[in-house]
Amino acid sequence: MKIITAVKGFKDILPGETEKWQYVEEKARGIFKDFGLREIKVPILEKTELFRRSIGETTDIVEKEMYTFQDIGDEYLALRPEATASVIRAYLQHNIHATDPVAKLFTIGPMFRRERPQKGRFRQFHQINVELIGLDDPRVDAELILMLISFLKSVRLSDLGLEINSLGCPGCRPSFRKAILAFLQDKKDDLCKDCLRRLDTNPLRVFDCKVEGCGEIIIDAPKLLDYICSECRDHFEKVKEYLKGFDISYEVNTKMVRGLDYYTRTAFEITTESLGAQNAIAGGGRYDRLIKELGGPDIPGIGFAIGLERLISMLPMKDEEFITHPHLFIAALGDEAQKFAYTLCNRLRMRGIRTEMDYSGKSLKSQMKRSNKLNSHYTLILGEREIEEKKAELRNMKEGTQETISFDNIDNIEETIIDIVER
Repeated sequence: MKIITAVKGFKDILPGETEKWQYVEEKARGIFKDFGLREIKVPILEKTELFRRSIGETTDIVEKEMYTFQDIGDEYLALRPEATASVIRAYLQHNIHATDPVAKLFTIGPMFRRERPQKGRFRQFHQINVELIGLDDPRVDAELILMLISFLKSVRLSDLGLEINSLGCPGCRPSFRKAILAFLQDKKDDLCKDCLRRLDTNPLRVFDCKVEGCGEIIIDAPKLLDYICSECRDHFEKVKEYLKGFDISYEVNTKMVRGLDYYTRTAFEITTESLGAQNAIAGGGRYDRLIKELGGPDIPGIGFAIGLERLISMLPMKDEEFITHPHLFIAALGDEAQKFAYTLCNRLRMRGIRTEMDYSGKSLKSQMKRSNKLNSHYTLILGEREIEEKKAELRNMKEGTQETISFDNIDNIEETIIDIVER
């Protein structure tokens, strides 16, 4: 019978890999909590309308990539393609803003987009998302970027670069829209079909197009920074000033546009040279109108997302550094020794000592091989004679030394082993 395999674009995360994921997630949780963030978990299934209203009808995500279907009762549902809209939905639905309009939240979990699978990109992928809601102070923008860079450095990433831009606000957009449409007027024949169609709905999307020809066209296009209002310009200047206060270097990338329609003002990406052309490892920005557009009060927000698959592929540590090895392996020979070892093994586990044993009753040589394979720190050798004489041999597997442990009962040997292991 043919083995059933995973769905194309969906990937199993196996032991040996999961330890890396746990390491990264633990680092994130620790640093985010230091900055006052709290974790929120939101469903992977949402109403399709949530993403149509937040991300935008003309984005690739909504038009082409979103897993959406009609449920029983004619309601359209979607597997979440990103987390910000879901977090804002929860923020509004549970009236978190009524208690305190300021919410510092993060979530970690899977997202879904029906993109063409390729190296490092999957149809189910995972993100770390951070959302700071209720603050429009430019100091918050700089603080968020500082936290992000601190986290990336904590997992030993280097060669990090910061690119920033301002996307202005809805008040800035009409004059820029007019300028970009005039610029593209005689270049329409060279635009891809998607960009041509979006000119009437959101010309800013041209800057986010991945088609090479469109990228060449916009090289000489008007810059949004030249059209932002005085308030947006002042906000952007202050963000840069606060970044300098943290000694964070940056590059203003006037062509950088975040891929979702809800972004306003500050936009940023963290890049690294080790990723080649697709060099962004994290990105985010301000979304001051999103909460209002989703039916809530006029409350600002800013956030970022980190792709976990991409981040984990870049970790500089060797795989062995993530594996936890047993403190102790018990090699037990004979029925009485096996019974004693079974009880001792689980008592030690409950005391925080990682302990393994062999249940098959194989030879001492075979059990020692198993201990070596597991990279155990110590091996306790127990046989029928050792049980009778109330003694056991404890071998230090790294140093190759061995000592005899005497014991009166299981409590006694348990305490002795804990003392030795925790030295």
